[in-house]
Amino acid sequence: MIPSLLEWFTDPETWAGADGIPARVWEHLWYTGVTMVVAALVAVPLGLWVGHTGRARWLVSVANSVRAVPTLGLLLAASLWLGPKLPGDLAYVVPSIAVLAVLAVPPLLAGTYGGIDAVDPSARDAAHGVGMRGRQVLWQVEVPNALPLMLSGVRSAMLQVVATATIAAIPGLGGLGRFIIDGIKLGDYAQAAGGALLVAVLAVALEGLLALLQRRVVSPGLTGRAVGGSRKDDESAGAEESGASTVDLRTHA
Repeated sequence: MIPSLLEWFTDPETWAGADGIPARVWEHLWYTGVTMVVAALVAVPLGLWVGHTGRARWLVSVANSVRAVPTLGLLLAASLWLGPKLPGDLAYVVPSIAVLAVLAVPPLLAGTYGGIDAVDPSARDAAHGVGMRGRQVLWQVEVPNALPLMLSGVRSAMLQVVATATIAAIPGLGGLGRFIIDGIKLGDYAQAAGGALLVAVLAVALEGLLALLQRRVVSPGLTGRAVGGSRKDDESAGAEESGASTVDLRTHA
């Protein structure tokens, strides 16, 4: 299998044209990006509202229960229902994006709600004490403090969508799933394995980029990272200062 896989990756035809790896990666990223935008437009405002007001928390549980729905069955049902009502390629694109968005909503909603709900009540009280209104408290206090959990939800949703976007090839769309579906259909298992490997590499790469983004935008005070050095360095420096003070006191004594 490994020699066949290497041969598939080194074949120039694998990288050329509309069916080549670069084109399929771009299609996969496009499906993933559109799905994440659609899911975020639904999940983030809803999560902010539930977390800020404390109302309708049952929506989070209902959304999480959707994860138990078989993805393939949901795609087939959406294709049979929406496909005949839509023209051209939209008959394939819309059901696929809709199903992927349904799968991305639960982690986004849970991360947003959880982040807002976990904000220290004393921070809210202090904000109200200085005259902030509800919307100001949300955007200037709660959201900045909730960013770690919110971005964790984004990362979880992104990984799930990247891995599951392969199903877009089933109704006839492109993406990296095309290699897997066509490889299995034609008995070209090197192509199928290559497609699966590309999906895994893409998921790891996107996870790394999101981790760097989270490190950039989240305040060090919320992650335990000290500004200008590591937390461990600060603790060591504090211990050295404490020891120096003890020695100094003994000397004066």
